[in-house]
Amino acid sequence: MTKLSMNCAGVDVSKAKLDVAVFDGQRFVETNDAAGHARLADRLGAAGVGLVGLEASGGYEAAATAALRAAGIAVNVFDPGQVHGYRRWSRAAAKTDAIDAELILKATAVLETMRAAPDPRFAPLQEHLTLIEALGEDIARLKTRRDRFTTPRLARLVEAEIGRLERLRKKEMARLTARVQAHADLAERWRLLQSIPGIGTVTALTLVVRMPELGHMSRGQAAAMAGLAPFNCDSAAHAGQRRVKGGRVRVRKVLFMAAFSAANHWNPLLVAFRKRLATTGKHHTKIIVACARKLLEIANAVLKRGTPWTPQKHPPESWLLIRLRYAQAPPRLAPRVARRPSDPARGQGKALRAPPQSPPPSSTASQAIEARPCAR
Repeated sequence: MTKLSMNCAGVDVSKAKLDVAVFDGQRFVETNDAAGHARLADRLGAAGVGLVGLEASGGYEAAATAALRAAGIAVNVFDPGQVHGYRRWSRAAAKTDAIDAELILKATAVLETMRAAPDPRFAPLQEHLTLIEALGEDIARLKTRRDRFTTPRLARLVEAEIGRLERLRKKEMARLTARVQAHADLAERWRLLQSIPGIGTVTALTLVVRMPELGHMSRGQAAAMAGLAPFNCDSAAHAGQRRVKGGRVRVRKVLFMAAFSAANHWNPLLVAFRKRLATTGKHHTKIIVACARKLLEIANAVLKRGTPWTPQKHPPESWLLIRLRYAQAPPRLAPRVARRPSDPARGQGKALRAPPQSPPPSSTASQAIEARPCAR
């Protein structure tokens, strides 16, 4: 994050054109293609623009963003909610493409900090992963429709299409894995993530491609970026329920699936963590969210440390489980003998009572005492 103090411009992006508003009063329109991007970079460079603000528009802004960054101009891509919030704050009622460009210019001018430009290697990898995820969604949709068809010919068509998409998805997954492993640093991150029980090929690829910041931030920042951090909702005496929100939806979705499997079968640390939360009466959804965050924190720690995950041979037992086990233990059969305090200053003026006299325990009680370990 860096402080900003420079001349800026705002660009409203649509499929065919770019409406531009510059700090010096220039207003013009360029085509949203390679030639228009080159002319835009030249005009903004001649005007001394150092920062350009764009609103995310379903991918139509990606080519213009890449061209401006290649020309040495910093670009900040706003979330649509940020621009809409600034519109409400400024009480602007009218809406046209030119007015939106002016609004984005004003929002860019008051921007205090911005993130560094992302690594250009990740954009094509993320696009490839999006295709694989879309294929998986199509397969799930066809499997849902499969039971609706009773005509044998139609059922065979659906089965054939499911098989074709599954083969295509498997092939594209192998190609994406090879593309990731072609980069030494990404291949090392992928290998480290694969060492964690519960993180498979899909989860590892998603974290490497869609969350390159992982391993360079705190665990709280990682949880917030993935949308797994509960945020406060308090006002005066009202203490609202904490809820997770925001973040990168695709990363969170994959982590939910991985945590559900790992917390039930594969990761002993998450299995113990899930059982401890279930013992305290937590809701199933809260347990899965907490396990997903724990899995992300483990991945962040492994990447930050740069060494594979090593299992704990004897995981520490929760103090709550210990108390519950002791509370469920059967009562003592032998009377407790009073003990003198170890510190002479403690217990001054307090007489120790002699243990009550009781008949010797029966043979059955003696065997029970020897068989059961002390509950203290």
